[in-house]
Amino acid sequence: MTTSDRTARIREAQTLVIKRMKADPAAARSTIVTTGRIDEGLTCHVEQGRFTAVADLGRGMGGDAEGPSPGFYGRAAIVGCVGMGVKMLAAREGLVFDSMTITVETDFDDAALFGLGNSSAAPLVTRIEIEITSDADPAQVSDCVGRALEMDPWFLALRDAQLVQPRTTLRRTSPQDIGDLGTGAKSDADRTAPAMAGTDARQRDSAEHG
Repeated sequence: MTTSDRTARIREAQTLVIKRMKADPAAARSTIVTTGRIDEGLTCHVEQGRFTAVADLGRGMGGDAEGPSPGFYGRAAIVGCVGMGVKMLAAREGLVFDSMTITVETDFDDAALFGLGNSSAAPLVTRIEIEITSDADPAQVSDCVGRALEMDPWFLALRDAQLVQPRTTLRRTSPQDIGDLGTGAKSDADRTAPAMAGTDARQRDSAEHG
């Protein structure tokens, strides 16, 4: 299959998706649930639908180096989402990109991980380089990239402020008096945790952009 044929296939698939979304806008809304479990050590086993991954830290940080760090997956999400998003829009507009290389660089003050200093633990600056091999008009390529970034979930998640709602649930490893949990608290046997928003929404493991 040639690059042009592959581009046409991408365009046709997206045209069908867009048609369905226009016919039923509510169906375009979804909630994706990813779960990670850490037992002994720092190794985190991540699951989302039929997909799994392992994240860990190196031995110098007390981990077992069983997998890449969480930061690897964070940067991988940006690299993949930006690259796919740009190529998706290019395909819809008839631009043929033979190949793309996306590079993400993040600068940190690692002392902030331990509450030291005045810096944020978030990236201090992130640089994203997008290299495209194509015979398309440079102005069209630049316009395509700019518009694609404004529709890209993980680029926007990194760039823009988000509504993030953390919640902590304490589960005892051994029976405890309810009083130990604090006034008005319930034991696990008595407590039903509120469902996370959208847990009944359709999962989109294969369709998720990013």
